Amino acid sequence: MHAIPKTRILGTGSYAPARVVPNAELEGVVDTSDEWIATRTGIRRRHFAAEGEATSDMAAEACRRALSAAGLNAADVDLIIVATVTPDSPIPSCAVLVQKKLGASEIPAFDIAAACAGFIYGITIADQFIATGAARCVLVVGVELLSRAVNWTDRTTCVLFGDGAGAVVLGPASMKRTGEPDREPALAPGILSSCIFTDGSLAGALRIPAGGSARPADDEVLRTRQNKVHMDGQDVFRTAVKQLTASSTQALKASGLTSRELDWVVPHQANLRIISQVSQRLGFPLEKMVLNLEEYGNTSSASIPIALDEAVRDGRIVAGHHVLMCALGAGISWGAAVVRI
Repeated sequence: MHAIPKTRILGTGSYAPARVVPNAELEGVVDTSDEWIATRTGIRRRHFAAEGEATSDMAAEACRRALSAAGLNAADVDLIIVATVTPDSPIPSCAVLVQKKLGASEIPAFDIAAACAGFIYGITIADQFIATGAARCVLVVGVELLSRAVNWTDRTTCVLFGDGAGAVVLGPASMKRTGEPDREPALAPGILSSCIFTDGSLAGALRIPAGGSARPADDEVLRTRQNKVHMDGQDVFRTAVKQLTASSTQALKASGLTSRELDWVVPHQANLRIISQVSQRLGFPLEKMVLNLEEYGNTSSASIPIALDEAVRDGRIVAGHHVLMCALGAGISWGAAVVRI
C-alpha cells in the first residue's frame, strides 16, 4: 500500500549564473584536460557566479521562480530553509538574507549545512513542520557558490564544482493548485517518504579543514589553502555508491513502492560513474535518471532541485509521476526521498 503524503511540492524554480565555464577553459588554470574531466566525471561545463553575485542572490532568484510556478508570493511563505555550505558570511544565515531580498514578513528563516545532502535534509525538515501544522507554506532552497570555496591548485577537486540554486515551495498535500483536478487520497501528490543519515566517523573524507573555531583563518591557513574544500575521492565514491543505494531502497520501502513503479530518479549530480553504479544496484535504467551534471557539474545542495526544476519545466516529470531523489555529501551525510508529483 502506498504511503499517504502530508506535504506536497507546489512549485519548483532554479537559477544558474550566466557565465559558462567549459572544461577547456580550466586547462589554463590547472593541469587537466577536457577529456580527463569528462571521462572521469561526466562533467563538460559548469556555471560560475559573476563578480559581486552572492549565494543569497542566487537563492532568492530561485525562490522567486518557484513561488511564481506555485502561483504564490513571498507574503504566503511562513518558513524559509536554506541548505548551503557557502553562505554569504558566517552570520547572519543565508536564509535571513534571502528573507530580506524576497521581502517576506517576520517568519523564521534558517540554514542547514548538510552539504550535497542538504536539499534532502531540507525537505525532510519542512515535511515535519507542515505535517504538524506548524507551517503551511515553506520555501526550501539548495544553493552553493563553490567556485570561491575550492582549491584552484588541486585538479582533482576544483574541476568538479559549479554554482547555482534550486528551490521548491512546499505546502499541505490537501492544498490544490488552480485548475488542478481532484485525486483520490491514496494517489494524492506529495512526499511519500524520506530518510536521512550521518556517519561522523567519515567526517574527514570531505571537509574544509580550517577557517572555523577549531582553527581560525591565519596566514598559514591561507597559504596552505586549508580554508578550501579537501576531499578523499575514493572514500567518498565507495560510501556514495553503498549509501545512496541503501537509503533509496529504504525510502522506496517506506513509500510502498518498488523501483518498477518509479517514473524518474533525480540523483545528486556528483559523478556519472557513481550514478551509473547506483542505477545498476537499484535495477533502474540510466535513461530514467534525470541528469544535468554535464552542464552544471556538482552544485552540491543545489543539484537535485535544479535537475528537478528542469525536468518539470521541460515536461519530462508530470503530475502523477513517482520520483526518487537521493544524495550524499560531507558529514558524511546522505538521504533519499520519494515524491508523487
